[in-house]
Amino acid sequence: MKKICCIAIDDEPIALLVIKQFCERRGDLELITFSEPSIGLEEIRRLKPDLVFLDIEMNSISGLDIAHILPYECCFIFTTAHAQYALNGFELDAVDFLHKPFAYERFEKAVNKAIRRMKAHNSRIPENIVVKQEYSNISIPLSDILYIEAMENYTKIFRLSGGYTLSHTSLKNIQELLPQNTFLRIHRSYIIALDKVEQFSKREIKLKGYPKSIPIGRLYTAKIYKILISGANTKQETGE
Repeated sequence: MKKICCIAIDDEPIALLVIKQFCERRGDLELITFSEPSIGLEEIRRLKPDLVFLDIEMNSISGLDIAHILPYECCFIFTTAHAQYALNGFELDAVDFLHKPFAYERFEKAVNKAIRRMKAHNSRIPENIVVKQEYSNISIPLSDILYIEAMENYTKIFRLSGGYTLSHTSLKNIQELLPQNTFLRIHRSYIIALDKVEQFSKREIKLKGYPKSIPIGRLYTAKIYKILISGANTKQETGE
């Protein structure tokens, strides 16, 4: 069975040793470790690993900053002793947040979550998603989705054909249904269709045929802007 390629970045050698031992215990994870974040980041760009274990508070750079510039198809798990960063981690779409010191069972649970996400992303791209409404389910063509907005107890799926669909499926669960290469989470409350982007800046995005600008969350800015600049999905920059 092909092993899952993993990279761990942490400036504490003991922390890297723990992750190495846990990976060896599982048997299906092939791990490379780096105590110098800049070197680790270069290897991530070169190797394009399946999974990254990332400390947050390091001497030379924050793991949050590294997460901003990871390849968007890369799954990552934060490993840190600082629980106050948990919200930041999930806003960056981390698979999980391991609070040091963590047991093997907790590590295994996080890895299993990452594997499920990888399998979902690698599976056949669907033409529709099915979401919950009040008393039924509804199928929505992916090509008809402009963007999705999280509200307090429901989500609004704005459609190219006009109007929006209200759903009780959470934004997080909808994101797991969407193909990662054509939809992008740009804010804790918004997911957009990449092929509908008309203009963008570091603060907001305008979609084709839609008058409202969609804000880009502060924690998402660097990563999203890089994707939009380098991707073939946008044809026009706003010149910020």
